[in-house]
Amino acid sequence: MKRVVVTGVGPVTPIGVGADDFLRAQHRAQNGIRTITLFDASDLSVRIAGEVDVDVDAYLERKEARRLDRFVHLALIGSDLALADAGLSPEDVAGEHAGTSIGSGIGGLATFESTAGVRWSRGAMRMSPFFIPMLIANMASGHVAMRYGMTGPSNTVVTACATGSGAIIDAYRVIQRGEAEVMLSGGTEACVTPMGIGGFAVMKALSTRNDEPETASRPFTASRDGFVAGEGAGILVLEERERALARGARIYAEVIGGATSADAHHITAPAPGGTGAVRCIRWALRDAALEPGAVGYINAHGTSTPANDLNETLAFKAVWGPREAVPPVSSTKSMTGHLLGAAGGVEGIATVQALASGVLPPTRNAIDPDPALDLDYIPNEARALQVDVGLSVNFAFGGQNAAVLFRRPTS
Repeated sequence: MKRVVVTGVGPVTPIGVGADDFLRAQHRAQNGIRTITLFDASDLSVRIAGEVDVDVDAYLERKEARRLDRFVHLALIGSDLALADAGLSPEDVAGEHAGTSIGSGIGGLATFESTAGVRWSRGAMRMSPFFIPMLIANMASGHVAMRYGMTGPSNTVVTACATGSGAIIDAYRVIQRGEAEVMLSGGTEACVTPMGIGGFAVMKALSTRNDEPETASRPFTASRDGFVAGEGAGILVLEERERALARGARIYAEVIGGATSADAHHITAPAPGGTGAVRCIRWALRDAALEPGAVGYINAHGTSTPANDLNETLAFKAVWGPREAVPPVSSTKSMTGHLLGAAGGVEGIATVQALASGVLPPTRNAIDPDPALDLDYIPNEARALQVDVGLSVNFAFGGQNAAVLFRRPTS
């Protein structure tokens, strides 16, 4: 089996766009949550989100951008950034040796909303002919492949909040099997829309701290009251190790294992005790031929919801044993908000950056500890600590789980 390394990252997030900005923002425990500006949310019970500040015109021609949904815009920008960070030109990835594995939990929601208005006000035959191509979730992978002429393996993962991690795992397997040498992988999402925010709000899934957005996302605290939705993309360049070494590439980390599992329990609630997450983590460790004690850092799902944070903590204890044996854990969602299908890609980037920089990102807003949640959540301040192995986990509606293991480069 081929070995697989991460040679480039393209984060497009509410706290930073590009590898350097995103890393600095994590180290500052920067807040990315604010009152919504992408639409008028005054009639909603939730009026805060994590929005991305990025000039789309700097990356895409206006005519092209008008024919694409925002979730594809963000994926294309992330892919440009990731390739540049890896030192790869478009010509380097054109051809059958390179492919895409980029997912979205929902796809073109903004396009659906605007086109539904046209359909009901003016009739179905007045809809844009680009409606379907703008809507469907595979268009992030499709347009990235077209942008660079990548004619190798291409797939799309749609597993809600586990999407980004699942896409990384799929890309990892493709390169392991020798089916490609380079893969652009990760997730993208743009659901800060009236129906996106409204839909989660009526489920009572979101924080309602509209007057204090900077402290609304507070994972693992006693006062957590729901997640804060966000938008973004996290794209990673995965590359066959020998190819990367031959071209003198900078290597962030090696992908050494991954797994998915199902709770088979409930449409939104995690299985009690995090049993599905436990299976997923154990299978990822088995895939990497590692014991739990080898892991030095966990980038948690950490949504800031009562159910997730409790059951995730219980899952970690089930895998590692006593609280003292569980490695440091943090939730970067405390800074970015929950980026849904993009979460796994962005958090995978945060994990490999932690391994490469020797600094673990913090859990922002660790204001009031929950006595039932007693792990080391790296509260409020980044921590200088060099670790060799990092784990990134994501758990989704529908009970779908994903876990990816990364290791600092070794000989």
